[in-house]
Amino acid sequence: MKNPHYEYLGRRMREYPRTHQWRLSEGGLYIPHAYWNMGPDSLSYWDDVGFILNGRRIMVWWRHPRDIFKEAVCSMAWEEAGDGPRDRWLTEGGTQNYKKVGKSGRRKKRSSYTSREPSEAQSQHYAKLSQIEERLMRDGIDLEVRPSWKWERLSWAMGVTLVAPLEVRNEQEVAEVAYLARNLILRKTTLAEEFPGFVYDRASWLRDQSREQTTVSSSLAMMACESSRSPSVSKEQP
Repeated sequence: MKNPHYEYLGRRMREYPRTHQWRLSEGGLYIPHAYWNMGPDSLSYWDDVGFILNGRRIMVWWRHPRDIFKEAVCSMAWEEAGDGPRDRWLTEGGTQNYKKVGKSGRRKKRSSYTSREPSEAQSQHYAKLSQIEERLMRDGIDLEVRPSWKWERLSWAMGVTLVAPLEVRNEQEVAEVAYLARNLILRKTTLAEEFPGFVYDRASWLRDQSREQTTVSSSLAMMACESSRSPSVSKEQP
């Protein structure tokens, strides 16, 4: 018996590419990100890549296990710091900025908004949170991350969420992510076969932290603790 919901998603999936074309690489991949800031020894955390399989769009959201570990470290830091002041300094008490419009310049139009400085209590809470994050980043936490993957039907593509210990620093390496996802979908391989016995743990994290972070990508990944998730997990249409 057909499932009306899946039938609807299938129709949407076939219709979407007609009005939203992907710019594919010579290898037939949709590569939305650039790698100008990645060197041969850079640590990579997440990436996205798309391809066509049997007439369907496949969108892969890849994360390295260290990105899962980093997110857990950040979450633990927030929990340890506790609830901070309800300052709302980003949205309340700011200054509205205007620009002149029209030929006479007598009229004005709101053009931007300048937030006020956080309160002293809020600043102290952020400082406390930063200290906790630095300690947990330095010491690590008790956590084990294993490779995993799942896929789901969306209205515009088949989405694959993939956690695998690959390094993605250029288009050649992101192609390996696409190749792995394709073979997983077609059941030509499994993560257990590709990464037998792999576990990312505290020792792995400390080993990574001992490597010099020389890229913008690595630094931004470490600064992302104030975000509850990595950018790669967004399921919005590209």
